[in-house]
Amino acid sequence: MEKNYIVLAKQVPDTKRVTGKAMKEDGTVNRAALPAIFNPDDIYAMELALRMKDQYGGKVTLLTMGPPAANEILRQGLYRGVDNCILLTDRRFAGSDTLATSMVLSKAIAKIKGFTMILCGRQAIDGDTAQVGPQVAEKLGLPQITYVEDIISMSDKHVEVKRIIENGFAIQQSTLPALLTCCSVSNAFPRPASAKKIQLHKNASTCSELAMKFSASGVSKEEAEKLAKQKLASINSAIEEWNLEKIGMDESLCGLAGSPTWVKQIESVVLTSKEHKKISATDEGISSLVLELIDNHILD
Repeated sequence: MEKNYIVLAKQVPDTKRVTGKAMKEDGTVNRAALPAIFNPDDIYAMELALRMKDQYGGKVTLLTMGPPAANEILRQGLYRGVDNCILLTDRRFAGSDTLATSMVLSKAIAKIKGFTMILCGRQAIDGDTAQVGPQVAEKLGLPQITYVEDIISMSDKHVEVKRIIENGFAIQQSTLPALLTCCSVSNAFPRPASAKKIQLHKNASTCSELAMKFSASGVSKEEAEKLAKQKLASINSAIEEWNLEKIGMDESLCGLAGSPTWVKQIESVVLTSKEHKKISATDEGISSLVLELIDNHILD
């Protein structure tokens, strides 16, 4: 049986540019206020899946949940060698916490028959919970290994990985299929986009993404959808688009309705020094500093 690796990825706001406008009043992220990027740990999960494909054969399916704009990270996957892309998009998914998100993802994955392995980033930089991967594994009844740094070997029934632990690493084995959460590693870089694949997949889109572009030109919603379908038929690659009905999910289990976790407030904390003292670079200056630190019980 051909191997199929599923990679779960997320388009996240760039948290390095967080401002006071980063959150809406309802506690959800104001994505319009921040530039969107491919979640760093998810890029490494995708790279591990592509390495497995290179070594053992098979296909890589990249799956993300988000608005139509999230297609950008799916195209980034196609440019690097991903075979199939699926966008889970529906207004009813909006505001999902980790519980609701893992419910949507697990329902979608259950529709993909015969997968060998699920890989995802350890955590997303916009939430830092590291909960979605393990929750997906639990809902699908799969074994899981977290904090995976590298995949050592794989057979038809088992995978052996190198896993980061406190003060070192561990070698662990799991039966397949399994879910792995992966960490970005400083000395391992994801492959660059292929110029040939960029040319092949640069127009890859979903119907809703194309319809939004046509709507922006002033045509009616119905005409925009018609033009989008015509356009999809003429391009080299399309991105599958799944909504609530496609995955057969209860609306009450996703979005804000299915999310027991709410963000009450977010603050930007800036640490500033109230006072400073300049110490001269002499034996006397250093001695006075040491004596002061001893008096303040900072040094013993």
